[in-house]
Amino acid sequence: MLRSAPARLACVTAAAALAVAGAGVPGAMSAPDVAAVEVSLAPTEAPQGYPRQNILAEPPVDSSDAAIRLGLTPYHDIAPQLNALQRSSQRVSAEAIGQTVTGREVYLVTLTAPETRGETRQQERMRERILTQPQQAAKDRGLARKYKTPIFINANIHGNEWEGTDAALRLIEDYATSDDPEVVETLERSRIYLVITMNPDGRHDNTRANASGFDMNRDFITATQPEVVAVRDALIRTQPLVMLDLHGYVNGTLIEPTTPPHGENYEYDLFIKHAYPNGLGMEQAVLELGYTPEDDGVNPPQIPFRDWDEGWDDWPPIFTPQYAAYHGAVAHTVEIPLRVNNASYNLPEEELHRRSAINTNIAHAAITSSIGYVQANRAELLADQIEIFRRGVTGAEPVEVTDELFPEIGPEDVYLTEYPRAYIIPVGDEQRSAPAAARLVDHLIANGVEVRTTRVPVTVDGQTYPAGSYVVDMHQARRGLANTILGPGTDISDRVDSMYDISGWSLGLLWGADVATIPQDGSMPRAGRPIASAEPTGQVTGDGDLLLHLNDPADLAALNHLARSDAGAEWLADGSVLVPEESADRARATADAFGVTFSAAPVGASGEPVDELVVAAAATPEERWALNEMGFEVREINATVLNDGFNYSDVDALYVSTAAVSWSSLEDEARNDMASFLRDGGGLVGRGLHGVRLNGELQLLDVTLELGNGDGNGVVAVDSADTAIGSGATPHSFVYSPAWFTGLGEDITVDQRYASEDVLVSGHWAGTAEEGGQDAAAGAPVIVSGTNDHGSAVLFGSQPLFRAHPKGQYSLVGRALFWSTLQD
Repeated sequence: MLRSAPARLACVTAAAALAVAGAGVPGAMSAPDVAAVEVSLAPTEAPQGYPRQNILAEPPVDSSDAAIRLGLTPYHDIAPQLNALQRSSQRVSAEAIGQTVTGREVYLVTLTAPETRGETRQQERMRERILTQPQQAAKDRGLARKYKTPIFINANIHGNEWEGTDAALRLIEDYATSDDPEVVETLERSRIYLVITMNPDGRHDNTRANASGFDMNRDFITATQPEVVAVRDALIRTQPLVMLDLHGYVNGTLIEPTTPPHGENYEYDLFIKHAYPNGLGMEQAVLELGYTPEDDGVNPPQIPFRDWDEGWDDWPPIFTPQYAAYHGAVAHTVEIPLRVNNASYNLPEEELHRRSAINTNIAHAAITSSIGYVQANRAELLADQIEIFRRGVTGAEPVEVTDELFPEIGPEDVYLTEYPRAYIIPVGDEQRSAPAAARLVDHLIANGVEVRTTRVPVTVDGQTYPAGSYVVDMHQARRGLANTILGPGTDISDRVDSMYDISGWSLGLLWGADVATIPQDGSMPRAGRPIASAEPTGQVTGDGDLLLHLNDPADLAALNHLARSDAGAEWLADGSVLVPEESADRARATADAFGVTFSAAPVGASGEPVDELVVAAAATPEERWALNEMGFEVREINATVLNDGFNYSDVDALYVSTAAVSWSSLEDEARNDMASFLRDGGGLVGRGLHGVRLNGELQLLDVTLELGNGDGNGVVAVDSADTAIGSGATPHSFVYSPAWFTGLGEDITVDQRYASEDVLVSGHWAGTAEEGGQDAAAGAPVIVSGTNDHGSAVLFGSQPLFRAHPKGQYSLVGRALFWSTLQD
């Protein structure tokens, strides 16, 4: 039976849950005896067969749904259609696999011939054997004959790219009652899983992002959004052979596979072996629809792998198809051609209906063509998925892709990695942050990566880690995903000229936990069976006054909780927090709830009282999300809000990183209000060009911001000063359009600098020093702080809150906010 991502055994107290606004607290516990447990892969109960007739709740009719203008299916019509199809067909099973923040449901439909409970149990056992015992699965003739090959269709991840939903609904309606022998055979030999709309809020509201403002097709390796978690878990549970993600709009229809660079942790020879032929098949299916540039405005399809040199890559694991590939899927993005969103949404309805009908036909053709490819190449696809997992389980060397497959393959397509033998995530005194380690472990498990605990101490590079440390054996089926999450990545600046999105990531370097690497020729320590979750990490050591170091988002969330509960917390000069002895019981409850550690405070220590801190933020949705995760109450601001007369008495600090608040957009009264707020003790934390410009207009820090190569991004090495802001920071941060500071005036403190050499660890940051390349930033300040008569400010040239990547740097922003409000 496939072991899906287990639920966390730990829980958070109600008060703590409110304090972190649902952000999810690593290492939390509800009782002292909650611990990591070893889990069995054996099923605990018989699975339900098919069909699974779940009657979906039908939302009220909403005439404001943006899909209506296009002649497409509004969200409120989806559940009634699926309920009717379930009533009329034993081939259709519908379920809600998640909810958006507004309460709309994410629907997954399974199309397959009816199965008894026993047949479903057999399918699950075969899927588990493919994953965990691939060598035996490869020899199992019964499995090759009986296994129902899974196909996964994901639609409408970008809310204003609508037509994939309608194509999926058409397929379900067609297959529900079709007597076509090919359809009947397909459903006997396959399961087709369809996410009808992954972004129902965006579909309704005519937005690319979800209701929280996230582009979910950038979220898969970090999985912050509930819709992403739902689809991620469905991908893990179904383990598809082929996966499509339906988008728009590129004319002609863009069909992956992609240009270089290719994800270095793929078994790319097995991936491209099917991705390119399936792409060619989809292209032919689209061409056979007969649309032309002259008559319909539809250009011929394009396949980047064949038609482009670079610029549309499958390098980062943030996109849905690129993530799915780590679970054994041959995965494609398909961009349908005729634009109906943005400015085009205002075209006459007749033209919009014409375009959306063509787009729906093209998306439907891509789906049916891919289903046909699976049926025609079923045995080889299955054998190659098994081989992907076999290489992982046995620790086989990656295989270089060559032009023996296709003439289109060249040396530019060769991207390989060297896997270590294992990763160690230490516990105890050898771990920088216990909650960060717990979060990383739980994230690995949620992604289907096996994590174990060592039974004996383990020594790596002369450093000994205690028994009970976490170990990720790289001889496992999903080693590619494990290495993608934990590995440092690669600097590819000299291999390609341009990238589509981020080029570097590493949760092992950026999430704030210490991670050690056992080299390929090293030996595995003795370890137990795979665990279901990390052990709870909250603890209080010592008596008297207690100390909380702010090294992790969970530590900031704990501090904000204590501040709201009037625990008498005090800010110390080194950036740590003292909790008085009389609040020890409150500290213990907070440690349990947030997974943080309190230790004995230095005798006689005292500092400034810490009150609840409210942040007024002109920031990206991802940054506001990060501030909420640290427990800050956030008030979103922009020029209109400030010009209307903002009540600064309700907030303590400003966080500014976007043009939503610029000096030129503020009226004189709003400018005076902001300047008075800062002179009276409010703080400013600014990031990037907009934050630094506002700082200059307010006459705070006398610095110059230098901008590097605008498309540079990735994981960078940094050196942090022993200041209240920089102390205890991780040695790695993240940049996106990197920047640094020069021309520092008097009394400016440098809290963090870029490393003096080898600045970029992984990613793409090209150019000479004169062109703003990484060498220009070497040793330069990247975080600075200071105070003068106009107020206090902290400025960032890095991206410490970028999406959910650099969690190890989140605490610097949290400390900066507190520090800036506590200066005279």
